[in-house]
Amino acid sequence: MYLPPPYAESDPDVLHAIVRTHALGMLVRSTTSGLEADHLPFLLDPAAPGEPGAGTLLAHVARANPLWQELTEGAPVLVVFRGVQGYISPNWYPGKGETHRRVPTWNYEAVHAHGHFHVRDDERFLRGLLARLTRQHEADQPKPWKMGDAPADYLQELLGHIVGIEIRLTRLEGKRKLNQHHSAADREGAVRGLHAAGQAALAQVMQDAKPWVQP
Repeated sequence: MYLPPPYAESDPDVLHAIVRTHALGMLVRSTTSGLEADHLPFLLDPAAPGEPGAGTLLAHVARANPLWQELTEGAPVLVVFRGVQGYISPNWYPGKGETHRRVPTWNYEAVHAHGHFHVRDDERFLRGLLARLTRQHEADQPKPWKMGDAPADYLQELLGHIVGIEIRLTRLEGKRKLNQHHSAADREGAVRGLHAAGQAALAQVMQDAKPWVQP
């Protein structure tokens, strides 16, 4: 991933937060027929095996999905997570009215998680993973759903149709392209424009991002 200095993000806490908030990752792998990609909701376990500060990604796939059989144990893979993103109009920059030397751009957050693939085809792992995923994503519901709400025989049947996977991470790359190199006035103008366009989430992370200072 191309990482100009103003946009490079290396803080593990920031990268982990993006992965947790935007949990649908794109798992990219190399196969005999070329590159393949699968879109899976992942659970990040920062304390599980993996390089310090990276952790492990946990997920499950349909047993019918060839992914878990095509990859050998320990095969290198890449999982891409995309955070908030959106179009930035040059009309939002006060500086446009002064020099007209402003152009459109697209701001975004992205995390590339590199690691090694492992299959976890055991019921205990799957039950634990599903329970953790459910707790994480049901937490903001008025009455959170839990696995015990479903009939035991139904769950048992479904467990037989999925396989667990584990990606032990070796490194995380982060990019947050959020106008950090622009003037304070132009950053504030873009934030106002995003709010007016209904892009409050992107406006907030841009507002929170620290301006880049030339070394």
